[in-house]
Amino acid sequence: MNSSIVVNRHRCARSLVAGLVLVLPGAAGAGAAGAAELERIRMHQAPDHTRVVFDTSGPVDYRLFTLDEPRRVVVDLRQTSVPRGFATPAAKGGVIERVRRAPRARGTYRVVFDVSREVSPKHFTLEPVPPYGHRLVVDLFLPEPERPAPRREEPEGLRDVIVAVDAGHGGDDPGAVARGGVYEKDVVLSIARRAARHIDRADGFRAVMVRDGDYYVSLRRRTAIARQHRADMFVSIHADAFRSPRVRGASVYALSDRGASSETARWLADRENRSDLIGGVGPVSLEDKDEQVRSVLLDLSMDGTLRASLAAGESVVGSLSGVSRMHKRRVEQAGFVVLKSPDVPSILVETGYLSNPQEAKLLATAGHQEKVARAIADGIRGYLLRNPPPDARIATMEHRGTRHVIERGDTLSEIAERYRVSTAMLRSANGIAGDRIRVGQVLLIPSSSGS
Repeated sequence: MNSSIVVNRHRCARSLVAGLVLVLPGAAGAGAAGAAELERIRMHQAPDHTRVVFDTSGPVDYRLFTLDEPRRVVVDLRQTSVPRGFATPAAKGGVIERVRRAPRARGTYRVVFDVSREVSPKHFTLEPVPPYGHRLVVDLFLPEPERPAPRREEPEGLRDVIVAVDAGHGGDDPGAVARGGVYEKDVVLSIARRAARHIDRADGFRAVMVRDGDYYVSLRRRTAIARQHRADMFVSIHADAFRSPRVRGASVYALSDRGASSETARWLADRENRSDLIGGVGPVSLEDKDEQVRSVLLDLSMDGTLRASLAAGESVVGSLSGVSRMHKRRVEQAGFVVLKSPDVPSILVETGYLSNPQEAKLLATAGHQEKVARAIADGIRGYLLRNPPPDARIATMEHRGTRHVIERGDTLSEIAERYRVSTAMLRSANGIAGDRIRVGQVLLIPSSSGS
C-alpha cells in the first residue's frame, strides 16, 4: 500500500513538473489575456508531428501539461468559454486517438488529447494574421523524427540525381484562394506530386517531396529538407494571386539579394515571405542559433549556386512556354526566403494566377496540372542532363548521349533527323519548347532508345 502511494506521488510530481516546464512560454503574455471564446479546434498531420490549432476570439491564457497511464496531453484554457453547438474534432489518424473536453472551475475550459505514444509538445500563441484571428498552436512531436528514405540501389561510385519538389503553403496557410474555393495549397500539391512522378520515371533521377500532405512547413525548413536529402535541385511550386485580376501567365523566379527584377516579382516575394506568419511558426528558439549562423555565412558564397539557378530557370521557362501562357519569358529575380539555399540551385515556379478567373479555372483541372507538371519536370531534367553532377549516373556518356553545337542554318527538325531521334525527344532532353534555337547553343542528343 505504501509502495503504491509512493508511485502515485512520484507520478503526480513528475506530471506537475512537466506542466510547469511546458507552461512557462505560454504564460509570458498571460497577464494581458481576458475572457475569450474557443471558436474551433483544428488538426493537421505532418510526417514528424501532429499540429493542433485552437482558434480563439482573443488572447488566451493557458496551461499545458502531460500525463501518463494513459498518455494524455492536457490544455487548460483560462477564462475561456465555448459557443453553443461547439463540435469536438474527430481524430484523423496520427498520434491522437481521441479528443475530450469539459468546462472546469473558475472559468477554465479543459481539452484532453489521448495519445497513442510518448510525444514532446511545443506550443506558442500567434497574433491575428488574415485570414486568421488569435491562435494557440500545439505541435506534438514524436521522439524520433522520420529519417530520409534510403537511396535506391546504385552502381558503385555513381548515384541518382536528387530533385526536391516543394509544394507551397499548406495547413493553416491556404495561399491564394480563387472564387469557388480553389485553394493554392491544393492545386500546387497536385502539380508537385505529378512533377515528382515524372522525375522519378526518368532513369538516373529521383524526386523528394518536401511537403506531401496538408500541413505547413516553415520556409527555412523547406530548404533544410532539400539539403538533408542532398538535393541537386530545388523547385518550389506556386499558383499565386495579384492585385489585378487581369494579370495571368506562368513565371519562373530565382533568388535576388539586390532587389526584385519587377514590381510583380517584389510584390509576390513579399507575399510569399509572410507565409510563416500565416502558416504558424513560433518564436525562434535558442536551439537552432548555430544553424542560423551557418546559414548567414553560407549566404556569402552563393554566386555559383545563383548562376546555376538562373540557368535551370531558363530551361524551365523554355519548357513551360510550350504548354502555358507566360507572364514573363525570362527568369525573374526577387528575395524569396524559400530560395535561400546556399548550395542547392533553387527556383520558384508560379504556374499561374488564381486571381485571374480564366486561369484559376484552368489550374483546377487535372489535364492542365498534368501538362504543367510534365513541363516543369522536363525543364529540370533537361538542365541537369546538360549540367550533371560528376558523380551521377547521368554524367556517363551512356546516359548523356552526344552533344551538338548549333550552327547558322540549323533547324531542330534537321538535327533530329540527322541523329535519328524525334524532335519531341530533343525538346524534352534540352528543356526547350517550340522550334526556336540559337547559334552556339549546345544540344544534348539523347540515345534513340530514349534516355
